[in-house]
Amino acid sequence: MPNSAATPSPPCFVLVAGEASGDQLGAGLIEALRARFPRARFAGIGGPRMIAAGLVSWHPMQALSVMGLVEVLRHLPRLLAIRRDVVQRAAALAPDVFIGIDAPDFNLGVERRLKQRGIRTVHYVSPSVWAWREQRAAKIGRSADRVLCLFPMELAIYARFGVDARFVGHPMADEMALQPNRAAARATLRLPVDGRLLAMLPGSRLGEIARLAPDFLEATRWLAARVRGLRVIAPMANAACRSLFERLLDEARKSDGEHGQLPPIEIVDGQAREAMIAADAVLLASGTATLEALLAKRAMVVAYRIAPLTHWIVKRLGLLKVSRYALPNVLAGRDLVPELMQDACTPESLAKTLLPLLQDDAAQAALQSEFERIHLQLRRDASNAAADAIAQLVKLA
Repeated sequence: MPNSAATPSPPCFVLVAGEASGDQLGAGLIEALRARFPRARFAGIGGPRMIAAGLVSWHPMQALSVMGLVEVLRHLPRLLAIRRDVVQRAAALAPDVFIGIDAPDFNLGVERRLKQRGIRTVHYVSPSVWAWREQRAAKIGRSADRVLCLFPMELAIYARFGVDARFVGHPMADEMALQPNRAAARATLRLPVDGRLLAMLPGSRLGEIARLAPDFLEATRWLAARVRGLRVIAPMANAACRSLFERLLDEARKSDGEHGQLPPIEIVDGQAREAMIAADAVLLASGTATLEALLAKRAMVVAYRIAPLTHWIVKRLGLLKVSRYALPNVLAGRDLVPELMQDACTPESLAKTLLPLLQDDAAQAALQSEFERIHLQLRRDASNAAADAIAQLVKLA
């Protein structure tokens, strides 16, 4: 006698990513979900990696990649129209789960509207609630049924506000080797095997580079007089960043002779990870790159400076809730790497802090065990852990 039970329809997932890092996360997640649900359907907004993994993208992902207040205001009508369209399409499709990947300014609004219509929602990549206004965790919980966190310290914050959050680990920790190969990285970059090398990363945004690169360059001038044969490699995120950095480098070279010589500085397009692995030490802007430097097992000096008025407002209103800014220090719960912020970020202080890292291999070795401990803590097979957390919601439906 044939089975009269209806075959359950395959699950449907709507995913929205707004930039390249989200596209990479989304592609890994789609592959992991397909392993659990072979007949699943995937739609939403994604980039080339998510589309290659099987996503039907309703809009170009680049339409959401807008940064800066002026840019957002200029594109606001279009962004609001896209958000309305995503909400309408998702509501009509009635997916088993909607997954907003990072892009909180766009995704949290979509999640809130869909959650109100009874659709289960997940936010993948917690905003930095550990640094800025912990109360945002409650707002995120009103939008997302479940938050997938990349860092372990985020769980306690969400727990205080009764939000269901799961630590899934960081995909970068899955990708990077526990013992990076410096010689191979230097070969890839066509750099000499021997000799001291400093990787310089003054940021991936033009404002960061304008504020930090001049001091970074002057710090290398001071170091070049004290570290024989010092070379510098400066990976740039895109053509605009490279153009600005080259202009600032040309300005700095005008002082050669009068205040000492800048060392040889090689600018490369992308290849930030290879540059950090190849280097003996890293000088970089505070941000996600500090985590990559930790996973590369490289000693670093972290610097940052924001506009004076912005800094005054942040301090005055008490918006920033941390005493440590660099991710290695936040994850370690102690001062693991030097941070030189705002007025402390001067060429001389940067150079003097970097000098022992470039001269003393023992100073590097002391960091390795702690870097490896954190690497292992973050290595949780993030895509599969995220897919498991989402699959639980499908089974609860």
